[in-house]
Amino acid sequence: MSTAEEATVNPDGSTTFDDAGGGADDIPNMDDAGAGAEGATDEEAAEEIIKGIDPALYLALALIASVALFFFFQMRKKRKNADVDDFFSNLDGDKFNLKLPAAVDEYYEVKGKCEADGWEPGQATEGGSPSPHHRALAQALMKRCIADIPIVSHIQRESAGMNKLYSQSMCSVKQWKSYQAAEAMVSAEVEEVRAEADEVEPGWSQVVWRQAMQYHNMLKQKEEQAKAQQAAQQRALVDKKKAEDDKKAAEQARYDAVKKKVDDEKARIANAEKAAAELVKQEEREKESKSAFSTKGGGLKKGFLG
Repeated sequence: MSTAEEATVNPDGSTTFDDAGGGADDIPNMDDAGAGAEGATDEEAAEEIIKGIDPALYLALALIASVALFFFFQMRKKRKNADVDDFFSNLDGDKFNLKLPAAVDEYYEVKGKCEADGWEPGQATEGGSPSPHHRALAQALMKRCIADIPIVSHIQRESAGMNKLYSQSMCSVKQWKSYQAAEAMVSAEVEEVRAEADEVEPGWSQVVWRQAMQYHNMLKQKEEQAKAQQAAQQRALVDKKKAEDDKKAAEQARYDAVKKKVDDEKARIANAEKAAAELVKQEEREKESKSAFSTKGGGLKKGFLG
């Protein structure tokens, strides 16, 4: 049996029919049903996608991330090591850039001249006294030996430290090779000087370096004394000039004080004279004023009585 329906006219002109028996409440909402079905479908699709991913893909991604981190840290370590090498390479870069003194070449020039004049290595002195050639060679060799003392002392000072740094891998290969080259050059120079000393005078090689060190210290002390004396002279000149300047300043201050006193006294006298002159003028003006008034008054009286 059909139920009665009521026609309802909507504001837009359309017509709807409502079931008078309330059957409309039994009809489900299509929008709600559609939304629920769509939500269930999305969740099921996501679960299917997750279940469908191969676990090997996760392993591959983890492997790629590990490799990337490994290369990153390796490059960072390499850059750090490069910076450390550059630091030690640039540290005291000229410390072992040593050169032999000019006295070495000068010695060989003297030796060449002596050999050209007939001198031979190991030649004995004449009559117990050294010959001119022997004396010239001895002086040139001692000059050479004294000039070598600074670089020999430098290598001796740096030797222990450089060996310790190298054993602990705290110096660059470049710096270590530079030190080795300098040490080899200095060692060869020491031995060559000894050999030349024996040619000039047999047995001199045993004491030549000790004598050179003594002469070097004497010359250094003399040089320091000369510098100290020069500095003392300069200080004396500065003190003398300062004393003269202070004396001039004191004399100028005394002169300025006396001059100011004289100027003040002159100004005081001038002001007093000016004030006295003004006072005199004022008295004269008062006298003239009184005199003029008296003259005018007498004339009036005479005319009035007459």
